[in-house]
Amino acid sequence: MAKKAENVIVGISIGDLNGVGPEVVLKTFEDTRMTEFCTPVIFANVKIVSFIKKALNINCNVHGIDKLDQLVPGKINVLNVWKEGVNIEFGKNDDVVGAYAVKSFVAAVDALKQKQIDVLVTAPRNKYHIQSDEFKFPGHTDYLDQELDGDALMLMVNDGLRVGLLTDHVPVSEVAQHLNEELILKKIHTINKSLKQDFRINKPKIAVLGFNPHSGDNGVIGREDEDVIKPALKKLFEAGVLVFGPFSADSFFGNGSYEKYDAVIAAYHDQGLIPFKTLSFGNGVNYTAGLSGIRTSPDHGTAYDVAGQGVADANSFKEAVYLALDVFHHREEYMEISKNPLKVREKQEEKK
Repeated sequence: MAKKAENVIVGISIGDLNGVGPEVVLKTFEDTRMTEFCTPVIFANVKIVSFIKKALNINCNVHGIDKLDQLVPGKINVLNVWKEGVNIEFGKNDDVVGAYAVKSFVAAVDALKQKQIDVLVTAPRNKYHIQSDEFKFPGHTDYLDQELDGDALMLMVNDGLRVGLLTDHVPVSEVAQHLNEELILKKIHTINKSLKQDFRINKPKIAVLGFNPHSGDNGVIGREDEDVIKPALKKLFEAGVLVFGPFSADSFFGNGSYEKYDAVIAAYHDQGLIPFKTLSFGNGVNYTAGLSGIRTSPDHGTAYDVAGQGVADANSFKEAVYLALDVFHHREEYMEISKNPLKVREKQEEKK
């Protein structure tokens, strides 16, 4: 049986307490209508969250709990992951504060694994300050890939614009070493499945950007496109995946070609994220596709330069909550119709 909207539990990791994460979280749920869509639970400490709320003059009430079975629908629940106080200095890089971001995130992921929450939305944290002997991951995605079933793929989303990555947090000097047929097949199969089950697209069309300038100009400017990418795409297409390319990356977004496809796959981080953020900054969402659990995040970082000033824009975080809820309901529907072929036909008839 499908859950009622307000009973979909949205777990929230608090992110860097010195950054804008707590602010955008609280501003999102300052709008009381949000709790009609879900039941939020922030993994942090209620005294700390109350302090930040008061310091930034955010008008909302928070409800502290010590166990997840104490959740109250219609409230902004705060699960006490730790009891002690934390010295908060907005805008400051702090390893100690970074450790609390990790505590929040790890506890939230564990709750997602145990199905105590339905989806996870992560507030921004500083990659440098979360590193420790216990946590040696460059970002959220890498840890989630270890802890959850499936193959993680970073997918940036803003309405119909979806940009995925073959490689994400890899130094540019090492990208070519990571590009191989196995990686390309895995990543594109992952996004193809995600587009179907998470975004309700029956026959996704996927564009792939070339690795080299002008996609290598038939091997004149590097061989990766000719020797690695093109053969992998040919194999995928012959297997029934509607994948096209590789396309020259320098003009693909500027001439509007991306509008013809349901998703675009870039070879490396900045090749995909620079055009995405240029087109979508402040409205985009980082979605981790391909995993058994649902996780989203805003498209920005800790923004130390404006932290503590009460001016942070919460729109991207709010969009991250909306996307998480959409994917949750789409997956429920996908699982239902996958069990009963007759329902597939009924859904198709409804869309005609």
